[in-house]
Amino acid sequence: MEKSNSTLNSTIEVNNIKLSYNDVGIGKIPVVFLHGFPFNKSMWDNQLKTFEETHRFISVDFRSFGQSTNDDSALSMDLLGDDLIGFLNALKLRRVIICGLSMGGFVALNAITRYPERFAALILCDTNCVADKPEQREKRYKTIEEIEQNGTSKFSATFLDSVFADDTYSSNKELVTKINADILANTPEVIINGLKALAMRNETCSKLKQITVPTLIICGREDEVTPLEQSEFMNKHIKDSTLKVINNAGHLSNMEQPKDFNAELLEFLSSEPIITMVNSIKEPNANLFV
Repeated sequence: MEKSNSTLNSTIEVNNIKLSYNDVGIGKIPVVFLHGFPFNKSMWDNQLKTFEETHRFISVDFRSFGQSTNDDSALSMDLLGDDLIGFLNALKLRRVIICGLSMGGFVALNAITRYPERFAALILCDTNCVADKPEQREKRYKTIEEIEQNGTSKFSATFLDSVFADDTYSSNKELVTKINADILANTPEVIINGLKALAMRNETCSKLKQITVPTLIICGREDEVTPLEQSEFMNKHIKDSTLKVINNAGHLSNMEQPKDFNAELLEFLSSEPIITMVNSIKEPNANLFV
């Protein structure tokens, strides 16, 4: 029988930096959670706590975010994707299920198209496969100028207006306060580097047909940052993928409606393709490098 695992706010060296992560529960194929911009791994705390008795869930802070090393890197999806693979190597994980929300989804798509052999399944939440259009890129650089001149307070206030469903913003002040604090915990330089990485990211839409692993796509019905039609596009172009829509949720569907989100997550992890894959692993450590 596998031994229960619980590692909170631990660090591990990857590509000459230290990444902070939580690792809880048991399971032959871990699920690794990637946070959105400009948040941190704590956005997945509800999922880790809910499933700790039945699954192995790992959440990680990207470099510069949360409790990971802030080395003022010029961030990019390639760099964060390489960090992810280095993180899996450091934990001796050969294949995982990857779950990314927003920027975490960009990194997941980047990594799975470059290192498909490392991923057993894919979960994309409130994200998309497109690159910034010129007007979107220009808007990000104007935001950078505002942050350079006046700090991050205005950025945080504007960002909060866009990420939540109307009902969430008015009825769940505790969540709004937490997200605001998470944003402001970043230095202006980290937010600027993140905005530049988002502005310069490459599209992955043309590579969706290469994805052959079981894929779940989740989107809040009121998501204004990565609207539902973008999830519908990915669902259409990733073979045999499943799309689930979370009502009364915006861009942070896993936090706004955690019960509904977790129900969809459990249904996917309990689906026949996933169960068959898990059962094919005969040894508890078959997913580890030897």
